[in-house]
Amino acid sequence: MLIFPAIDLKGRKVVRLYKGDFTTVHQVADDPIATAGAFLAAGARYIHMVDLDGAKDGLRQNSNIVQAVAATGLRVELGGGIRSMVDLEAVFALGVWRAVIGSAAVSDPDFVQAAVRRYGPEHIAVGIDAKDGLVRTAGWTKNAGIPYPNFAKQMESIGVKYIIFTDIDTDGTLSGPSCDALTALQKAVSCSITASGGVSCNEDIRTLRDMGLYGAIIGKAWYAGAIDLAQAITDGGPQEVTA
Repeated sequence: MLIFPAIDLKGRKVVRLYKGDFTTVHQVADDPIATAGAFLAAGARYIHMVDLDGAKDGLRQNSNIVQAVAATGLRVELGGGIRSMVDLEAVFALGVWRAVIGSAAVSDPDFVQAAVRRYGPEHIAVGIDAKDGLVRTAGWTKNAGIPYPNFAKQMESIGVKYIIFTDIDTDGTLSGPSCDALTALQKAVSCSITASGGVSCNEDIRTLRDMGLYGAIIGKAWYAGAIDLAQAITDGGPQEVTA
């Protein structure tokens, strides 16, 4: 299972949110480049980055940071405000390895299909964020009214092979991953699934690994000192750098 330590960027700073609420934003590290370096030193080969400015208002003021992190050799998986082919061209030009399409996947599935065809399924992921079993969009503020397994099936049918699933009620809470929801998703589709939200300790990593998940994102737990990243990477198994 691949381990994706996370950096959320807002105003060029490393921040965290509680359950995705922008009113709870707080800085958790001084230097995003140094933070990425610490991940690399711990053995990470991948990193999950979110441009919160891009997600909220479409302004990509963190692009030079993303580019600098990609230059370290970490495979950058980037989400946040990717809504068009122009956006994709811009983020891939930064050296990003995989782009994560979120809200736009709900509003414009044809865009997702075109993205997969142009860049290949290994370079496109769809982020599915859910609350009470239903997909949320627009920074988790809008209820799309679609059960997340149904939406995952729709994405799989148009060529998506990678899904990042977030249970909003666990994000930033250190309450443990949503194993039941992840199991339901595994039963619905054959896509490679990355768990996001709730990881609180190294035991959670072993649980997700044993479930057969493709990846796990580690965020608040690392910043809070509650997880040993090097051990998590060891527990996850070989971190094979893919195309």
